[in-house]
Amino acid sequence: TRLGYEVIVSGEESCCGSLTHHMGKEEDALARARRSVDQWTKADVDTVIVTASGCGTTIKDYGHMLRLEPAYAERAKAISAKAKDVTEFLVAQNLPEAKGGLRLAYHSACSMQHGQKIRTEPQRLLRRAGFTVLEVPEGHLCCGSAGTYSILQPALSQELLSRKLTHILKTEPQEIVSGNVGCINHLQSGTDVP
Repeated sequence: TRLGYEVIVSGEESCCGSLTHHMGKEEDALARARRSVDQWTKADVDTVIVTASGCGTTIKDYGHMLRLEPAYAERAKAISAKAKDVTEFLVAQNLPEAKGGLRLAYHSACSMQHGQKIRTEPQRLLRRAGFTVLEVPEGHLCCGSAGTYSILQPALSQELLSRKLTHILKTEPQEIVSGNVGCINHLQSGTDVP
């Protein structure tokens, strides 16, 4: 709002369908996509700001997901084109610089860096906000959350988690941050890693 944008929160937001899409429950995922497309089309928004990278990847795919449905194909394509991760949006703004923040290890979710091809924006924003952003070895690798992967492949998921946390902790961060709620939850579950 301070930057001159009208922010609309309808209060009717619901799950984007990402998790059920991961699980192969296509009808449920498509129903959730239709609901979101209806809501955002009705609200006549210019941009759909998404704060969870897994959701952003799915919302940006609505055009493809609903391409065979005449009542939704064009509207879904339009919503996908309007979807932006919050970091994509904010990095284009003239935000004030700050100094003296914490040392952060930034974990880039697979849905962010591989799905949406957003690789530098989050770190740039954090640095602009005054934080020291540490380079995590093998930062391109998954933490093991991967949507429903941690549930469906728990052993492999735990191996990936252990590897990720070992690399993160080598950087000696004060905090670990990520743009995906699934990754955050999964990284927090790995408290037994040395």
